[in-house]
Amino acid sequence: MRRRVVHTGCAIMCFFCACTVLQARSATAAARPIGIDVFAQLTQHIKRQADTDKEAFAIASQCMNFFYKQQRHKPAPPAVQQIAWIPAESSELAAADSDAQEADCRKRYPEGLDAVRTDFQRTQALLSLSLTFYEFALVGDGDDNSLYNARELHDILVALNLSAEPSLGAAAHLRSLTAHFDSLHEARGMEALMAGMGKLYDQGYRVTTADKAHLNRVME
Repeated sequence: MRRRVVHTGCAIMCFFCACTVLQARSATAAARPIGIDVFAQLTQHIKRQADTDKEAFAIASQCMNFFYKQQRHKPAPPAVQQIAWIPAESSELAAADSDAQEADCRKRYPEGLDAVRTDFQRTQALLSLSLTFYEFALVGDGDDNSLYNARELHDILVALNLSAEPSLGAAAHLRSLTAHFDSLHEARGMEALMAGMGKLYDQGYRVTTADKAHLNRVME
């Protein structure tokens, strides 16, 4: 009888030891970096689009200011010849810059102020989405080591309603993420993106000081 008790006790101990080892292995696997650098390639893909969006937004903003100034501009009085010295270099450069800007803005927006207002809103929305998705990618890197481990990659995929099946492989997951970004960008799907951000927050992810610093460098 005593031997049975001893054998039973040993079996229970072995079972608990095996469970502990399996849990430790699972935790290690979840924290282990995945094959390709999904974080670097995803953030680079988003940054390229954000740089394009920043340039388009800056042009629309400058042209909108130009058309507003033109609208407020009063007719100049008749030119009167006077004897005066004007720094030739500075006046010519200023005139050249103004003329170039006017020609460029009128070429881009032949319909004038209404057209540039519409484009300003469009480019602003696109830039906002790019930067918000970049923030999403940073938040998903929970330990701020500029790498996604298996758990982090799983969580950002699930947050965006994308397949997180490990058997697909990291390369397929990267393609899924970049394609989803492109699709949201084209549709200006900020609402869907913010829903995904909310899911990350529900999992305990947060915008960290490192995330803010990283995002600020991208916004420069």
